[in-house]
Amino acid sequence: MTTDPTLVLLLSGVNLNLLGDREPAVYGSATLEDHADTARSAASALGLRIEHLQSNAEAELVEAIHGARGRCGSIIINPGAFTHYSWAIHDALAAFDGPVIELHLSNPDAREPWRRTSVVAPVATGTISGFGSDGYRLAVEAVARLVGQPSA
Repeated sequence: MTTDPTLVLLLSGVNLNLLGDREPAVYGSATLEDHADTARSAASALGLRIEHLQSNAEAELVEAIHGARGRCGSIIINPGAFTHYSWAIHDALAAFDGPVIELHLSNPDAREPWRRTSVVAPVATGTISGFGSDGYRLAVEAVARLVGQPSA
């Protein structure tokens, strides 16, 4: 299998399926599909493609990361609460060779103290947080630059 630098795996973790309904004052009123569409539009404009998966199951996200090895050029992940404690996701991302962007709609550092710990950040190329829906576009633009897309 050959890595496709134009294929971006967008992973959405626990509880993100509830976006649009869950705490709109924190996460906004856009649904997860709205955010995925934002990523797809940004990717298309930059010559990239998005493959999106949402799961509330840690093991399913780990399997998706494993499946991206040698296939996808980069990963954008909004781990949700897995951010704070999923060493399994950390280890899976550490084994991925391409750029990894950790993404959050809100700014975890501006919230409760327990949200300020990320076990994903040490294995991510970079983190984008606090920009709401724009974070998805920014994350796609970042991976486009990191994989050397000429239109980025």
